[in-house]
Amino acid sequence: ETITGWLFTLPAILGFLLLTVLPMLVSFILSLTDYSVFKSEVNFIGFDNYKTMFGPTDLYFWDSLKATSYYAVLNVPLSLLVAFLIALALNTGIRGRGFFRAIFYLPSIVPAVASCIVWMWLLNQQYGLITAIVKTLGFDTPGWLWDKSTVIPTIVMTGLWNTGGTMVIFLAGLQGIPRVYYEALEVDGGNAWHKLFHITLPMLTPTIFFNGIMSIIGSLQVFTQGFIMTKGGPGNASLFYSLYLYRQAFEKANMGYACALGWFLMVIILFLTLIVMKTQNKWVYYGGD
Repeated sequence: ETITGWLFTLPAILGFLLLTVLPMLVSFILSLTDYSVFKSEVNFIGFDNYKTMFGPTDLYFWDSLKATSYYAVLNVPLSLLVAFLIALALNTGIRGRGFFRAIFYLPSIVPAVASCIVWMWLLNQQYGLITAIVKTLGFDTPGWLWDKSTVIPTIVMTGLWNTGGTMVIFLAGLQGIPRVYYEALEVDGGNAWHKLFHITLPMLTPTIFFNGIMSIIGSLQVFTQGFIMTKGGPGNASLFYSLYLYRQAFEKANMGYACALGWFLMVIILFLTLIVMKTQNKWVYYGGD
């Protein structure tokens, strides 16, 4: 039975080792070199790539960290809140509930590049539909994607319609809460607010915890919006970290330095994830506790 079990798990184990662990080890080794696809020689330079990140020669490293941090600070709470509110509404007994669930989930399966192009059309300052609506209402047209002060909030706004996956997870968590708790609270005279704050949110904390971690990781790895919609502009205001890594690797061919950037991003994500994991004992409630 043990041999049979290992044979069944062997494809997954080999896939993890060959397609994840091995490339990670190779990328770490390359991060200690000056490897470039345009150079025939590869020289070991130790931690010079990591020193370059924090040195005066890299002018865009801090810009990319700043843009990514700003995006994550805005996107994580807003995306979680919007997804939770939609799930809360769709968990009621409204008519056409299945239809609305499909409608709200649909954007999450639309290719990211297509979504970005559609939003660029909608926000175009000359013929965009949303811009025309804003003008019709008598408001000044925001700079949207073409202004330093509004580019990150605009990108966050365009991403909020793509919270279908998070919404489905919240919906599953809501449906897993036993109805008997709500009935007991109704008997005691509780209202909708009591249900929300004393049953729904406490029982949903494992789901919030999971979605929060996944949202943090996804926000720190944001790439497509900056690559398609803004090209990192204006003035590097949307030069996300992953976009900067891409430029170093595939535009400047600094593969060694790009690997170092990738490993530093992994350290940041690991550090933040561990911090969130450490706090779960204080606010996450599991049914068996």
